[in-house]
Amino acid sequence: MVRLVGVDLPRNKKIAYALTYIHGIGLTTAKQIVETADINFDVRVYDLTTEQTVALRQTIEESDLKLEGDLRRFNGLNIKRLNEINC
Repeated sequence: MVRLVGVDLPRNKKIAYALTYIHGIGLTTAKQIVETADINFDVRVYDLTTEQTVALRQTIEESDLKLEGDLRRFNGLNIKRLNEINC
C-alpha cells in the first residue's frame, strides 16, 4: 500500500490515475509529477519500488501545490468570506 499526503492510493491503477485520488491533483498535474519523478506511466501502484515512492514524495513536496487539508481549508475560508459579504 502506497500512502502519499495522507491518502492511500488504489493498488491496481496506473500511477498517474492513482495520483488523482489526492485532493488537488488532476490528471495533467499527475502526469507532470510522474514525469518529473522519472517514473514510467504504465507502472501500477503495486509495482512501485521504494525508490520510486520516495521520488514521488519528494516531487510532491517540492511542488508548491496546495493539497488535501491545506486546499480544503483554503477553499472553506474563501467560501466563508464570500458568505460573510453576502456575495
